[in-house]
Amino acid sequence: MTERLDVEFDAEGAVTLRGWLYVPDGRGPHPAVTMASGYAAAKEHGIERFAQAFADDGFVVLLHDHRNFGASDGDPRHDVDPWRQIADWRGAISFLESRPEVDAERIGVWGTSYAGGHAIVLGATDPRLRCVVAQVPTISGFEQGLRRVPPEAEAALEEAFADDDRAQARGEPPGYQAIVSADPAVPASYRAPDAIDFYLQPIPDGRWQNTVTIRSTRAARMYEPGGWIGRVSPTPLLVVVALNDTITVTDLALAAYERALEPKRLELVPGGHFEPYLSNFPEASGAARAWFREHLT
Repeated sequence: MTERLDVEFDAEGAVTLRGWLYVPDGRGPHPAVTMASGYAAAKEHGIERFAQAFADDGFVVLLHDHRNFGASDGDPRHDVDPWRQIADWRGAISFLESRPEVDAERIGVWGTSYAGGHAIVLGATDPRLRCVVAQVPTISGFEQGLRRVPPEAEAALEEAFADDDRAQARGEPPGYQAIVSADPAVPASYRAPDAIDFYLQPIPDGRWQNTVTIRSTRAARMYEPGGWIGRVSPTPLLVVVALNDTITVTDLALAAYERALEPKRLELVPGGHFEPYLSNFPEASGAARAWFREHLT
């Protein structure tokens, strides 16, 4: 049996982040895993299954919402700053270290998609982490943007960024767009059917909305976590790659894995970007569980 607690902690003394702490049965202290969701998502977006699987293996698991999303505080709402999220995640590690149930010398990190990029950066820069799992990780915002935005749409996108900057300079709040939409007339981050299905799945508490700041898109296009992958070593790194990923893009992840140094492992799963959460959950979660057991227990 595992107990799931509602917890909160301060991020840099500026904002309260909230999440779930899974505490397994048995005498502690236990090894632990810290985890969070991807771009503009809440913790209810399909990753609580991973948290429960890790807890079933005897790990304390902290699954938190990023600032400005879900149960966490922060304004403006639905605004994604990758480097702020990484700084906040260090607060999550510190929170885990402070818990009596946790062995502070045995903490690993799991991140998926955009947060998979965060996991790479954290693994490269925070020696408190004993191992890293990066699932379908963002590698290069620039290269991903080249794949998703046709050349003829670039000028309009850059003008939208500039207009948003001008409005904020006048004291107006940041502008917003949809995260997903099948309507080409509606500005959106993603249009792929699997992305639409994933983001629009029912979220119980209703906190999540299909909206994100325009400046979040600019920040995503500037985010290059793959540049850090060679620095993760000597911390053990597992990279889970979907073979038909058109969101964070399979070939970018494979090339980044080649740049990583030992100890490392690659887990290939069939399907697209969202399949590790769905039909290929057993393979993706099983690889992560084995990695954590190997390096944290």
